[in-house]
Amino acid sequence: MRTTLLIDNREVPASSGETFQRLSPIDGSLVTEAAAATLDDARLAIESAAAAFPAWAALGPNARRDILMESARLLQERVNELIEPMMQETGAAQPWIRFNVKIASGMLREAAALTTQIKGEVIPTDKPGAMTITVRRPVGVILSIVPWNAPIILAVRSFALALACGNTVVMKAASPSPGTQFNLVRIMRDAGLPPGVLNYISNAPANTPKIVESMIAHPAVRRVNITGSTGSGRAVAEICGRHLKPVLLELGGKAPMIVLEDADIEHAARACAFGAYIHQGQVCMSTERAVVENKIADAFAEKLAAKAKTIATGDPRKSDAPLGSLIGKADAARVKDLIEDAVAKGARLLAGGTADGALMTASVLDHVTPEMKIYYEESFGPVVCLVRVDGVEEAVRVANDTEYGLSSSIFTHDVKKALEVASRLDFGCCHINGPTVHDEPQMPLGGMKASGYGRFGGQPGISEFTELQCITIEDPSQHYPF
Repeated sequence: MRTTLLIDNREVPASSGETFQRLSPIDGSLVTEAAAATLDDARLAIESAAAAFPAWAALGPNARRDILMESARLLQERVNELIEPMMQETGAAQPWIRFNVKIASGMLREAAALTTQIKGEVIPTDKPGAMTITVRRPVGVILSIVPWNAPIILAVRSFALALACGNTVVMKAASPSPGTQFNLVRIMRDAGLPPGVLNYISNAPANTPKIVESMIAHPAVRRVNITGSTGSGRAVAEICGRHLKPVLLELGGKAPMIVLEDADIEHAARACAFGAYIHQGQVCMSTERAVVENKIADAFAEKLAAKAKTIATGDPRKSDAPLGSLIGKADAARVKDLIEDAVAKGARLLAGGTADGALMTASVLDHVTPEMKIYYEESFGPVVCLVRVDGVEEAVRVANDTEYGLSSSIFTHDVKKALEVASRLDFGCCHINGPTVHDEPQMPLGGMKASGYGRFGGQPGISEFTELQCITIEDPSQHYPF
């Protein structure tokens, strides 16, 4: 597959004529030859979005809603244009790809519904004859930096509500998934977005730091959002800080699932397996740690290991196994090293632990302790760690014993107790009797601590993509004291 840039609704090569290659994570074959944007290309994409902003911001909410609704329809209709590139570029299994399209379509419909929900308020004032109101207005050009692990969901999330609020967007694709995200933006264009409202660029991986810095520095870029690693988020936030530009960050995770002694062990084990192994554990909300009370730890470990052993791994191009490949062979080797370090320091490997190139089996580690690298490091692979605890207090302490704070869950029959525990967990999301991997278009997703700040989705998302302006209406003949 060959891809270009998409600026002003036109498919154009990089101005230098240069490209970069995305190779299959499984066998190293060429998948995508993608345009490698230059600094001039990035500037043109921003200036195109800036030129398109006044007309798009002035467009009525129902007109924007119609385009977003049509894009949701087209996305589902043209799903086959996304399956092959996403499977080839990221090694994803087909169910994960179709799930991406389903959720992304819902995000577009939810954004469409919110076009008429961008509201201000009347604020009481002590000044006689005066009225104070607030309005929310679009900010201008937004830079969206998107990842590869859910390349449809997270790309759509980066621009859908921003567009609904009347902003224009330049989306910088992830270098491992340029073909997938190029086809996505073409679908958005074909749904009726005017030229310049959503521009797409891709760049060679080595050029990412200078491309991102130049785009953030451009005066027309008013806000930034990024979904990615905590390291990438810190780098972007530092640049935004220098330029005093707000940034919305959704970064890494080390999600705990607390299993209390009164939990339904069978249900909890199934939820843990889903949360740990969906998309090979390459989800920011993946269940990385099962924090289990000692009284039920043996039974839980047995059921989780038995479940993990039933989950097949295979090349998604040749099999319908639920687990596809990791994003690269080096990533599988990194996860395997974390497992081996834990075993060497006393952990028990109950299932999995093997890798064949980028393919890796569903793995379970028991008796994980803070001395092991995997206790703190985000594995971003198909492995879950069991940490045994004595009582609720220790469970809360262990769950919070991480720099990350994105998603968490609690399993117990006592919902009152679960709500009290949830209030003490330093995570942006907490799911009671459900997996840590759970997001819906209307939910405000975001994290705490090193998982970032700000919220995508719902009314909180509107706040991220608009400016609040205060306006007073006063008596023109009012009295002045001097």
